[in-house]
Amino acid sequence: MDVNGARLRCWSQGEGPPVLLLAPAASRAALWDLHQVPALIRAGYRVVTFDHRGTPPCEGPAGSFRLADLVADAAGLIGALGLGPCRIAGSSLGAMVAQELALVRPDLVVGMALLGTRARTTHFLDQLTVGTAALVRASADDVAPRYAATTGMALLFGRRTLADDDFTRQWLELAMTFPVHGAGPAAQYEAAHFPSRLDRLTAVEVPTLVLAFTEDLLTPPALCREVADAIGGARYVELAGLGHFGFLEQPEVVNEHLVEFFGQLA
Repeated sequence: MDVNGARLRCWSQGEGPPVLLLAPAASRAALWDLHQVPALIRAGYRVVTFDHRGTPPCEGPAGSFRLADLVADAAGLIGALGLGPCRIAGSSLGAMVAQELALVRPDLVVGMALLGTRARTTHFLDQLTVGTAALVRASADDVAPRYAATTGMALLFGRRTLADDDFTRQWLELAMTFPVHGAGPAAQYEAAHFPSRLDRLTAVEVPTLVLAFTEDLLTPPALCREVADAIGGARYVELAGLGHFGFLEQPEVVNEHLVEFFGQLA
């Protein structure tokens, strides 16, 4: 589907009120198909997923892009598919897109669930973003893919998951099969690098659920809590022992919160 000059791949599954799922940076929408899409379909929703611009083989304008471009893509997709207003859930970069969308186009959002989010950065996260983008942009011949995939796991999952040999073996195989590489994924990381938005988020009025994970290094609970505190009436839930991809580590718990929250929306 052509949206704002980018050709985005999108998928629609199930029947009922629409839910739009927004993926993390440098992640394919298929990540949601493992657990969240089936759970939401069982709960009676139509679930729409799509790959952000820059995700191979999506086509789009050359060069970098900003968070605002990804927000415009989400708004354009909602309009093109006639989804609005709809329920939205996003993780990491997807959560940042969702909260900006709720700020600039509240008419498109019934309510949003933010899984691991932030509205500002820290020096550590600044440097990690710059370094990760440079690594992803580098020639594949200049990167040790196994090391990159393995160290990436340490940023995505909690200690208990990293001690599960079957899980880490399968994830590493997947990461090696589909390595994160190229200008598009790098630009997605860079889009999550922005000045503080906390003051602006006080204007968000849509119902909001913020899910934080205690062992998340990329969007730590303190930063998630700031977002929840900035958005009037937002519900904050902190799940113990999980990392940045807690929705893959304990999907049943995360899905229960999503279904309950979405079910309370008009």
